[in-house]
Amino acid sequence: MKNFALIGASGYIAPRHMEAIKHSGNNLLAAYDPFDSVGIIDSYFPEADFFTEFERFDRHIEKLKRKGTPIDYVVICSPNYLHDSHIRFGLRIGADVICEKPIVLNPWNIDGLMEVVNDYSGKIFNILQLRLHPSVVKLKKQIDEGPENAVYEVNLQYFTSRGKWYHYSWKGDIDKSGGIATNIGVHFFDMLIWIFGDVEENIVYQHNKSIAKGYLKLKKAKVNWILSVDYNNIPEHIRETGARTFRSITIGDEKFEFSGGFTELHNKSYEEILSGAGFEIEEAKKAIELVHQIRNASFSKVKNL
Repeated sequence: MKNFALIGASGYIAPRHMEAIKHSGNNLLAAYDPFDSVGIIDSYFPEADFFTEFERFDRHIEKLKRKGTPIDYVVICSPNYLHDSHIRFGLRIGADVICEKPIVLNPWNIDGLMEVVNDYSGKIFNILQLRLHPSVVKLKKQIDEGPENAVYEVNLQYFTSRGKWYHYSWKGDIDKSGGIATNIGVHFFDMLIWIFGDVEENIVYQHNKSIAKGYLKLKKAKVNWILSVDYNNIPEHIRETGARTFRSITIGDEKFEFSGGFTELHNKSYEEILSGAGFEIEEAKKAIELVHQIRNASFSKVKNL
């Protein structure tokens, strides 16, 4: 049984990690979050120690180590801009690190971590769960086995509506979240690069607090993409059903269906990591480079999407 510590216990994604730790037969010993709305822990690890002050959390982790119960994995679900610092903390205490996406905000942060990881015994793993989705794995196999010079027409639309709170939280602060393309789009961009190859051209038409859209030329795909957290951008026929999220990817004239199968992907990610086959930090770099470019791009005139 491995011992885990969790940073960012009150966040939206934290319960997925609690479930994955429990599902894999391991134990959460300690959790930290400056906010104390973490009753969800009772559903998984009611005996876990909890701290709202990082200094006390740090001291507790050191105490566990001295008593012969070191932390094997530090899980990071904190706000995006804190990932780099919290990853370094995990390495310093001798643990492996599992970090939610985006692993960091800037490419040079990855470069720095790839250097510093060599000074420690631990590894840095990123949650890139779409690469484990059965439909995505199947699609990659089809593309890899298809014509070498084929270039596919891809359209990505992802609308996940957020209330007014979103823009008042750290997620609405581009310096803390990286903006919409980074915060909600990075895993889609990682998936597309993984399947269709490296970025050859990147054009951004719009990028503000509620919507981003652009065009990518990948080695094997031309991608028109749009992301939004504005409910009004969801197609009317979807809104009429009461849904607040719309996800669509088409390849040529065919719709790529992967609407289901998401609930188990964190469990699968943990299985891969614990077996030594997880996605390490260098795997994330291409997508981080891309979203950094999108965030800092000069806008081009919009063509038909």
